[in-house]
Amino acid sequence: MSTPSKPTPTLAVWKFASCDGCQLTLLDCEDELLPLAEAVSIAHFLELSDAVTGGPYDLSLVEGSITTAADRDRIRTIREQSRYLVTIGACATAGGIQALRNFADIDEFLSVVYASPHYIDTLATSTPVSAHVPVDFELRGCPIDRRQLLEVITAYLAGRKPNIPNTSVCTECKRRGLTCVMVAEGTPCLGPVTHSGCGALCPAVSRGCYGCFGPTPDPNLASMTGWLRTCGMSEADISRVFATFNVAAYDTGTAGARDDLLP
Repeated sequence: MSTPSKPTPTLAVWKFASCDGCQLTLLDCEDELLPLAEAVSIAHFLELSDAVTGGPYDLSLVEGSITTAADRDRIRTIREQSRYLVTIGACATAGGIQALRNFADIDEFLSVVYASPHYIDTLATSTPVSAHVPVDFELRGCPIDRRQLLEVITAYLAGRKPNIPNTSVCTECKRRGLTCVMVAEGTPCLGPVTHSGCGALCPAVSRGCYGCFGPTPDPNLASMTGWLRTCGMSEADISRVFATFNVAAYDTGTAGARDDLLP
């Protein structure tokens, strides 16, 4: 008597306010994409196909920040339909570039940008998904790293926690044997306070890290600010370099990596 086969896990990919780059990272997996498609049933991924299967879903990957009331309602529905929900990218984990509006007057923006602002339906702030629903894991980056994305999906399929290091970019520089661009060359670099994951791409070509993977847990910003001054940066430049992809991370409590995904 044959035992019944286990149902194929369902994967859904969702987009909110974002540029689609993190979704495209999944499509860029190339050699790994076909084996992945055999291991999961892609039930909802409009970047890939308009064929959609209704929920519930075993694993949902969510890109983008929550910027409208409709977004807020939709993410709650997605959360209800998802067994595990993983946010991918700076917009979903820390509000993204659009969160810069959180520090200004949204009505002033609307009056300046739009000829008919009364047609615009938007929230006053742009916030990460975790500000609205429970999130099982956060994968950082702008865009996310392909290898880390595959690790998260593989970990889900294997029933284990993802092996995503919760360290700074400096540790990646050390592993690659790179010379510190800030100490040796006086180049401003956010590596000491930026979450690892990129493989130290910028320091590898003698450029300073500019923080696209978001802040490390408990970043020492006072010390970092002092180093940036030593490198010749003005106060205005220092404020600007911190106000990029992950500008809302500190206000929303998303600076630390989650580790509670999977049994």
